[in-house]
Amino acid sequence: MILNYITWNADPVLFSIGSLQVRWYGLFWALGFLFGYMIMRRIYRREKMTDDSLDRLLIYMLVSTIIGARLGHCLFYEPDYYLSHPIEILKIWEGGLASHGGAIGILIGLFIYARKEKKPYIWILDRIVVAVCLVGALIRCGNVMNHEIYGTPTSLPWGFVFMRGEEQFCGTFDNYTPCTSWGDCCPPSEWLPCHPTGLYEAFFCLVAMGILLWMYYKRDLGNRQPGVMFSVFLIIIFGSRICIEFLKNVQVAFEQNMTWDMGQWLSVPFVLAGIVIWIWSARKRKIAERQ
Repeated sequence: MILNYITWNADPVLFSIGSLQVRWYGLFWALGFLFGYMIMRRIYRREKMTDDSLDRLLIYMLVSTIIGARLGHCLFYEPDYYLSHPIEILKIWEGGLASHGGAIGILIGLFIYARKEKKPYIWILDRIVVAVCLVGALIRCGNVMNHEIYGTPTSLPWGFVFMRGEEQFCGTFDNYTPCTSWGDCCPPSEWLPCHPTGLYEAFFCLVAMGILLWMYYKRDLGNRQPGVMFSVFLIIIFGSRICIEFLKNVQVAFEQNMTWDMGQWLSVPFVLAGIVIWIWSARKRKIAERQ
């Protein structure tokens, strides 16, 4: 018997004007970039960087994030379809963005930006991750509003029954059956609550952001130990992603028989890179202290 759970029936559409829909997901994306811009403005002014340079950074971030996230989804999760229908890649409004693709896009965009601004690549990486954490948290909240990217059934009291989700679960927590959302297995009253994995990821994004703010403002590690902030970001964000993926539903058919899904395998290189950068940063600091 299920005693405690949250029935989640939020409308993904914030409001409509005729045929135009404004969705919560889009609002959270916009708020993420707005608040991220405000965070970076404080950092840039502290570092005596110009507002023009910051405006260019925003453009690079917007373009590289969208292109990377879209290509990541198309090539990592549905390559056969999109390579056969390349024009469909342009239809971003139909959905399909991958965070790992967005991360790769950002890294490439920031490399080009750093070269043009004549700043060390690691300098911008150490600072931008503070804003990226907030953007990531808000985007995951947008996923929750969209009733998507949630987890397997749970009896924990914060489990969500995603009433508008594409997949539901019927049966018991030990023996459940996945089905489509409109009752081909059991009526909605018998749907099992699931892990709100979007909120889990948002939580770790905010934890990482708090740690990075402390490292930057209280310890000045952005200047004293280049690379360590970026490494902490990679380890926390992608390390937590590997763990949370064990609680998620299978997103695409080819993941059905995989021990680790695509999201986990794509996270491994980022965690390893974080460890390598941490070691490099620590050794570089020790050498500097000896001189």
